[in-house]
Formats: sequence, structure tokens, C-alpha cells
Amino acid sequence: MRIVMDTSVLVAGLRSRLGASAALLKEIAASRVVLVASPALFLEYEAVLKREEHGLPAQFVDGFLAELALCISPAEIWFVWRPQLRDADDEMVLEAAINGQAEAIVTHNRRDFERATERFGIEVLSPAELLEQVGRIGREE
Repeated sequence: MRIVMDTSVLVAGLRSRLGASAALLKEIAASRVVLVASPALFLEYEAVLKREEHGLPAQFVDGFLAELALCISPAEIWFVWRPQLRDADDEMVLEAAINGQAEAIVTHNRRDFERATERFGIEVLSPAELLEQVGRIGREE
């Protein structure tokens, strides 16, 4: 499954080894889920993860992002669809999903995306919902 991950999921996955967000990062690392991101979204990941409030050492973040970059299917932004969402910061997530042909946006902020994603046929899922779908797909194969 091709997904775009909202920054909130990435932060949650790194701040706690428990929970669905951390499990999703493992699924991405194992290539069972394809992470789609644009250069702008990747830079957003870096900027947010390096915020002092998250308590993640810069060296750790750099190493993690170098590994994550190897797992990413790049989304080239050919069309800009703005404005579609209430929060302008979420627009790059939606644009990466549309241009990268993602099947879902994985987020902890579902309401921020639902109305716009219906228009483009993209699901909005929590990390737990995505893991449930991936588990079903794996059992069907």
C-alpha cells in the first residue's frame, strides 16, 4: 500500500517505541508499506523532528532521516491543488498524496484531511487502521 505519512505520526513513532505509529515505521522499514513523500514534505519532517520540544538529538534525527530516505518513493509535484484544507501546513501532505498516487494519508488529525481526500479518492487512516488493513492484505496473499 502506498501512503503519505503526516508529520504527527512520524513524531509519535519516534517518541515512543510502543504503539501503532512505531509499528508503522517498522512496516515501512520492512517494505511492507511504501512511504511516498515530496522533497518539501521530507524537509518538513526534518524541521519538525529537530524541534527542541521533541527532545530528539540532531545526530539521531539525521541518521534516522537518512535511513527513511532510502524507503521513500518520491512524489514529484506536478500540480498544486491549493487551497483544499483548513490548515495550510497540511497542503503539502495532500499534494504529495495526490501527485505520488498514494492510496492513503496516515495521520492523527483525521478531520483535517477527510473532506478534501474524498474528492481525490484517497483514504484517511490512523496508524492503527492502516496496520489493520496491511494485516488483512498480508493474510489474503
